[in-house]
Amino acid sequence: MNYEQMTQLALRGVVRDAIRRVIREDGLPGTHHFYITFLTRFPGAEIDEVLAKKYPEEITIVLEHQFWDLTANEDNFEVTLKFGGVPKYIKVPYTAITRFHDPSVGFALQFEPPKSADEGAPATVSQIGTAPTAQPAAKKAPAKPKKAKAKKKPAKKTEEESDDKVVSLDSFRKK
Repeated sequence: MNYEQMTQLALRGVVRDAIRRVIREDGLPGTHHFYITFLTRFPGAEIDEVLAKKYPEEITIVLEHQFWDLTANEDNFEVTLKFGGVPKYIKVPYTAITRFHDPSVGFALQFEPPKSADEGAPATVSQIGTAPTAQPAAKKAPAKPKKAKAKKKPAKKTEEESDDKVVSLDSFRKK
């Protein structure tokens, strides 16, 4: 199921919704302002080459007073900011974001870089719920509860018996 990645993607949706609220309300409400850190070389990120050379790994941008043309798309946002007095267009996939912080209310999120879609998990916010899933198993009668016993060598399974196993979440984490 990869709940950890689904959670990360859902929280990136919080960032998208916060940006959409800024657009809807024609600016940041009250003293809110956003620090958004993202991977500059992430697929789909568009950043001025001078900035990309200066910040080859990641960059933190601030949405506070001076930003223009803010757009919140399904999988990315776009904005124009001034760097050294020069306006620069930036396009940021939500999946490229590594940190989001609104210091006015002490709210912060930190993200792990996502797996790509070809590794079996959604890589974009809009792909949540659309990742390929296994075919549903045939319905079986509910299993009878088992009593705890000393471990025995499992008997050979028939075709009708399930191969379901309980697996620790840690076994799915990269080490």
